[in-house]
Amino acid sequence: MGQKTKHTIALVGNPNAGKSSIFNQLTGLRQKVANFPGVTVDKKVGTLQVNGKEVDLIDFPGTYSLYPTTSDERVVAKILCNPSDENFPDSIIYVADATNLEKHLLLLTQIKDLNLPILFVLNMLDLAQKEGIKYDYQKLSLDFGVPVVAVSGKYGINLEQLRLEIETLVSLPFQPPFKPFYTPSPSELTVIQKVTEVTEVQSTYQALVIAHHFKWLPSLDKLQVEAIKNAVESAGFHDLRYQIEETMKRYDRFLPTLKKAIVKPQNVENTISDKIDTVLTHRFWGPLIFFVTIFLVFQSIFTLAQIPMDWIDGCVSSLNDFLKNILPQGTWYSSLLTDGLIAGLGGIVVFIPQIAILFFLLSLLEESGYMARVVYMFDNLMQKFGLNGRSLVAMVSGGACAIPAIMSTRTIENWKERLITIFVTPLISCSARIPVFAVLVSFVVPNDLYWFGFKAQGWIFTGLYLLGIVAALLVALVLKFIIKSEQSSSMMMELPSYKLPIFKNSFFSVREKVMTFVMEAGKVILAISLLLWFLSYFGPNDAMQQAENQAISQAKIENLNEIETQDFIAAKKIEASYAGHAGKWIEPAIRPLGFDWKIGIALITSFAAREVFVGTMATIYAIGSSEEDESSIREKMAKETWSDGSPIYSVATSISLLVFYVFAMQCMSTLAVVKRETKSWKWAIIQFFFMGFLAYLGSFACYHFFS
Repeated sequence: MGQKTKHTIALVGNPNAGKSSIFNQLTGLRQKVANFPGVTVDKKVGTLQVNGKEVDLIDFPGTYSLYPTTSDERVVAKILCNPSDENFPDSIIYVADATNLEKHLLLLTQIKDLNLPILFVLNMLDLAQKEGIKYDYQKLSLDFGVPVVAVSGKYGINLEQLRLEIETLVSLPFQPPFKPFYTPSPSELTVIQKVTEVTEVQSTYQALVIAHHFKWLPSLDKLQVEAIKNAVESAGFHDLRYQIEETMKRYDRFLPTLKKAIVKPQNVENTISDKIDTVLTHRFWGPLIFFVTIFLVFQSIFTLAQIPMDWIDGCVSSLNDFLKNILPQGTWYSSLLTDGLIAGLGGIVVFIPQIAILFFLLSLLEESGYMARVVYMFDNLMQKFGLNGRSLVAMVSGGACAIPAIMSTRTIENWKERLITIFVTPLISCSARIPVFAVLVSFVVPNDLYWFGFKAQGWIFTGLYLLGIVAALLVALVLKFIIKSEQSSSMMMELPSYKLPIFKNSFFSVREKVMTFVMEAGKVILAISLLLWFLSYFGPNDAMQQAENQAISQAKIENLNEIETQDFIAAKKIEASYAGHAGKWIEPAIRPLGFDWKIGIALITSFAAREVFVGTMATIYAIGSSEEDESSIREKMAKETWSDGSPIYSVATSISLLVFYVFAMQCMSTLAVVKRETKSWKWAIIQFFFMGFLAYLGSFACYHFFS
């Protein structure tokens, strides 16, 4: 391991302590997001100038103690147990909520016992002042043995004082504390001695934490694990009991100090947050308000994103038309640039408005403290299906687009619950399925048919969405028993006080999510787009040229105009392409579902995006450009027959195809995001084939039931 070239400061604290606000105030745009090695937990690193030198500031995941219950907390414990870790800090800025300090001091005393330089930052000073809470900062500093500064990350209050304290933290030599906050028992001391021998750690408390976590710490080799295991067993080291005893002793130590250093106004039991919670977490009104809120978020994604998405789509189309006009016609490289590269890039950037709007609105709800209440309200119910309270938000958001919904699962701390949420979210029908549903529903029921006073087609639409929701919950229930995890699904969280959102934090959150999608998932989407272009543009031997010549001859015989001729040529060429051959090759497999080879091509090409199904069918059936609306597509499809004269798009086939699109993973963008979020192609491939099998089975059953 090479020597560090920069001083590293870790920003540490409980969840909802406001670390992100402090981080953004100190680093501004000088920050980047990656992942901690080996996990999908975000690692935010920023830089700041201290005494003329550049210092790295790492925003550690929020944690309540060094005895973790979630993957985020494990990251913190893992790093602080290993001085050789690349992210091990030289000093620590500990951020705590000034309005609720009692719950934030356990971790502070644990880190203090690690013998690391600490700057104690009391955040949310503005809220503490509103509530009439005052501190004796000098007493806090003397009793805890750390410098103390009170700030407001939201309004930047005392930010300059914080910078001066950071300069002192970095420049002055560190003096280890004279007396630790926790004194180990004889049994613990025996184990600590052995851990110190085999790991060569310098801190006594660090050795104790390693003794508690030696089974899963990646920094230990097999010999070290075996030696610690033997020491633990021979000393009668009771892991859970000692953790509880340590926690109680620490509270007994710091609570008297806190009581002497704090002044609170009388009769503060019923705070504003408490009064709001009587409504927002009410057994009946709470869920109702949540669904109304999410409905408004959902509608905002559709309405607010529509204009920028149309603008992006128009820009991509204009660029495509411009290039087609100036590039040589009919050449492969012209088609590669326009139909492959530009179309692929368009498929990436067109999602940016939806992603940005969704994460902006969710960040506002998170910043306000409301999302913590949602998790609290629904966690018990969702856990019955192997999910998490935050899973509900992702699944509902999936009704707009599965991509930002899957990205939002990063807020789910338990890896098993997050993985199950990622698995089932694409089963929720997204907006991209609407064009497919709109074309096919008319083959199931006529437009003028009403059930119970409402259009029958509307009932079918509703039924398709409900089918996806029920399937998602049932699949989640099955995966709950299939996917194994040693991680506990219990939840410990603090309900923060309600506060106005910090738009600066929301801006950085949106920027981070958009850049992650563009740079990570975008590469995969572009690669698959180019592959689909290749399969659609080229064919075996001279098949494409022959198809074009035959189409031109046939067009002259049928006296087609120029536009109709070009569409007819496109239809014949795609039939002769590798994609067309693939459609005919898979026809025997999809024939039991009521699908022909033309539908097979649409299934292949719509993997780029579900809504491509409609455009593919329009091209195959050679519908004129001037008539490319849903009604003309339906009319052309309605005329298609099998060799015996029976219609291809019967009620049975249409229902079969609708069910297929409800269940199938027909979206490469979603697949790319799943790979990115799970850090493995394994889960993306398993999900693709699992949903494909579910789609095939559902379509097969529906086709034969309605035939």
